[in-house]
Amino acid sequence: MAVAKTPNKAAAPSPKQRKARKRAASNKGRQGPGTPGADPGPAAQLAPEQVQQETPAGPAAGPSLQVGAEVLDQLWALVESRRDANPEVSHAARLLARGKVRVAQKLGEETVECVIEIMAGTRAGLIGESADVLYHLLIAWVDAGIRPEEVWQELRGREQVSRLAEGAGKASAKRVIGRARAKVGTTKIP
Repeated sequence: MAVAKTPNKAAAPSPKQRKARKRAASNKGRQGPGTPGADPGPAAQLAPEQVQQETPAGPAAGPSLQVGAEVLDQLWALVESRRDANPEVSHAARLLARGKVRVAQKLGEETVECVIEIMAGTRAGLIGESADVLYHLLIAWVDAGIRPEEVWQELRGREQVSRLAEGAGKASAKRVIGRARAKVGTTKIP
């Protein structure tokens, strides 16, 4: 007796896949990321020697972005250097030239896409959208004149306050947090 096979249902494309297909369709016939109107995105902001190439055996030797948080400092410097670049060839320059409203709008769009990937439980999608959020956050920092060190210092202060609160007894935790908030100058303490 032959068993009928049911065709495999293909999973619906993720928001990231739909976005990539839409970009590909709108860029048909264009000659690459430097073409006016093309949206090269974050990866195109890196010079070829700054991108770490993968080989089957692992990372290729040679200059690359640091692995870890240092990459954000390097990427911020790159975005800052593109502030006055040609908006037709630089995604960062194009956003910065369009002003604060467009920078904020793009960061919001990328954040929503990140939330969608969280809810979908798509690990690869979340990684990609997280990178997009961080990249567009760096563009917002450049636009606002914020240096990464300022944010890192704020995070260090929050970490210290959080550790103090964890080490304090439950009865005195509110008192410790209150003093720490006054010292750090923020109400956004975990």
